[in-house]
Amino acid sequence: MTDAALTLPQGAVNRAIGATLASAAIWIGVFLSGFVIREPAPYELFMVVLIGIWAMSGLLTIPRAVMLPFLLLMVFNIGGVISMTQMTEWKNAPLYIASSIFLALSGVFFACVIAARPARLALVFNSWTAAALLTSLAAIAGYFHLFPGAEIFTRYGRAKGVFEDPNVFAPYLVLPALYAVHALLTRPARYLLPAAAASAILSFAIFLSFSRAGWGLLLMCGVLLVAALFLNSTSGRFRLRILLLSLFAAAGAVVVLIVALQFEQIRTLFFERAQLLQDYDAARLGRFERHWIGLLKAAETPLGIGPLEFGRIFGEDTHNIWLKALFDYSWLGFAAYLALTVLTLAAGFRLLFRDRPWQPYLLCAYIAYVGHVVVGTVIDTDHWRHFYLLLGIIWGCIALEARHHYPRDDQGLAASSSR
Repeated sequence: MTDAALTLPQGAVNRAIGATLASAAIWIGVFLSGFVIREPAPYELFMVVLIGIWAMSGLLTIPRAVMLPFLLLMVFNIGGVISMTQMTEWKNAPLYIASSIFLALSGVFFACVIAARPARLALVFNSWTAAALLTSLAAIAGYFHLFPGAEIFTRYGRAKGVFEDPNVFAPYLVLPALYAVHALLTRPARYLLPAAAASAILSFAIFLSFSRAGWGLLLMCGVLLVAALFLNSTSGRFRLRILLLSLFAAAGAVVVLIVALQFEQIRTLFFERAQLLQDYDAARLGRFERHWIGLLKAAETPLGIGPLEFGRIFGEDTHNIWLKALFDYSWLGFAAYLALTVLTLAAGFRLLFRDRPWQPYLLCAYIAYVGHVVVGTVIDTDHWRHFYLLLGIIWGCIALEARHHYPRDDQGLAASSSR
């Protein structure tokens, strides 16, 4: 230990240790979001303790900018409680709503800790990327049976990593993939190789998941990111770099796809999954017919029908976040969820191209969130842990922007809320 360190006041040393422990705890929490092979997952157990400690120690204050999404999330879950009253037997409904409340609080927690210290954005993104790369490598190893027992990382011949479902695994990887692509396009040349390697691993794992939602999400978000960077720049040199690297990446993806399709196992499943409509989508009482029947029924059930009841009645769950909100959270919950979605899209878009230290993180998170809102029409995103983490990142950046413009007003709210 240096002489300077020895002369530091004990209070400063304690604050430094506390800040290090806090950063480590946040890193571990985000990292655990990539490992959900059983429920309750380590993520839930760790985050419940972390949020509790943070709140009881007075470290957790809700900025003014985060209050409205916090209230909307609470109203959303109140709608879930109302929906439960329509059930003759609650079964797993209380646990389901408890999980929903926890996830809502986790999103608010991440918004608060990011708003408190902008440097935590890099911490969150790096931790998420580390978890995504590790679970992707497990998925690739499982798909190609690289070691005994590796099949635990696959399901029905599809890569799923350390997740229960390939259709959740693939979307989880999209934000880290965007983050890697952003680094590939914007950072100095020395970052090209690690960024290219990370984006290649994540993209290949998404491909091997054979998740149509994951494929569509990656393609849509990748195009939006490239377009946003291109349009936001006035530098002809930078725009040329974006075009050249994008063309190179597209050509590389085509080459990898051609090589992968030489394997019969991959080729058969790829052409089966690449069809826009599967039998279970367009068949009688298939996904889309259930959506239509559900919409008609929802008009008659303003109080909902109870969590998970739609699947019991129709043999399969809604596969649509809007129907999920209507049936599992009542009309009240649906209205709150819709308001939260519109508010997040509008508030995030206003800040998207402002020159701020947190702008790259907001851009990647916002584009990933837009993609998740779109795929929510064909898949249920309700209990996706990373979806609430995306919300937390976006609203944390919105709170940072509010503090940037009105520092005294925001600090006053934090001070009053901590008393």
